[in-house]
Amino acid sequence: MSQATDILDHLHDHGSITPLEALEDIGCMRLAARVNDLRREGHAIRTDLVKKNGKVWARYSLEPRQAEMW
Repeated sequence: MSQATDILDHLHDHGSITPLEALEDIGCMRLAARVNDLRREGHAIRTDLVKKNGKVWARYSLEPRQAEMW
């Protein structure tokens, strides 16, 4: 399986994914690039910024209409 497919599976199974989860669970060091690839393929993926303890990171999730289609 490709990393993009693994990311889609993770999104479906867990609802969202962060760069740290992508690294730990999938071995993907470039989550933003893979998400961009998936968006270009037509997947509706949402980005939310998470702020905690002075740090900011992205959390990606499927848009509701995309999650229903899976």
